[in-house]
Amino acid sequence: MLVVVLLIVDVARPVGLGLLASQVAVFAFTAFVSFQWSVWAQIFARVIWPRIGAPAALEDARPPRFAQFVGFVLTAAALATFVLDVEVAGYGLTALTFALVALNACTGLCLGCHAYQLIRRLKPA
Repeated sequence: MLVVVLLIVDVARPVGLGLLASQVAVFAFTAFVSFQWSVWAQIFARVIWPRIGAPAALEDARPPRFAQFVGFVLTAAALATFVLDVEVAGYGLTALTFALVALNACTGLCLGCHAYQLIRRLKPA
């Protein structure tokens, strides 16, 4: 979705901004409402799990939710900068978000999850 936004926001601005706004909404829902009821979690639960079987244990949802919050902040800022005609910042924030998402998708390395763990370690008990 973010690559499509980067490719079409200059050519078809209303469509690009609409797609970016929909991604902001997905990140917001996952970060603030429910990780397990997000669009991607539901697709995974209904399509992938029946084929590979449910896992024996699930991971803590707090680090991925924090990562979704980071995605929400970055895409919301990108949307705001596009609306305010600060094109360079809009492209940069969208590309940064895409890079973080692609890194997670390709390697399994979630920088938002690692940032959450670092923040938890720094916080006094």
